[in-house]
Amino acid sequence: MPAPTLDSLLLSSSDPTRLRDWYATVFGMTPERTPGDPGYDVLDFGGFYVLLDHRDDVGTVNTEPGRIILNVEVADARAVAARIGELGAHWHAPLEERDGSLFATAIDPDGNYVQLVELSDETRAAMS
Repeated sequence: MPAPTLDSLLLSSSDPTRLRDWYATVFGMTPERTPGDPGYDVLDFGGFYVLLDHRDDVGTVNTEPGRIILNVEVADARAVAARIGELGAHWHAPLEERDGSLFATAIDPDGNYVQLVELSDETRAAMS
């Protein structure tokens, strides 16, 4: 039996349009829309999909953002961090170098943690 595959995440918000626009701007993406009712805005992170959903049972700010942290591997963490800064976002952990790799944890408009990861060539080689 093949192993299960995790291919998407439903990110609920009281303002999914604001959240969609923030992620699209930060990561240079074009959101897509699923057909049907309700339709979802979808962001494609290299074959892993984030679906944005409006929910009335969630607050405007995530009060426990450490429960799920979105780890996004990027080619240029400094450029992405600069875009996040231009949008006025707050940082849980500013951009830092760790053994040649770059990491930062931003806080999206709903208060969720979004960790940027840019692995060094040496780290990537050690992982394979």
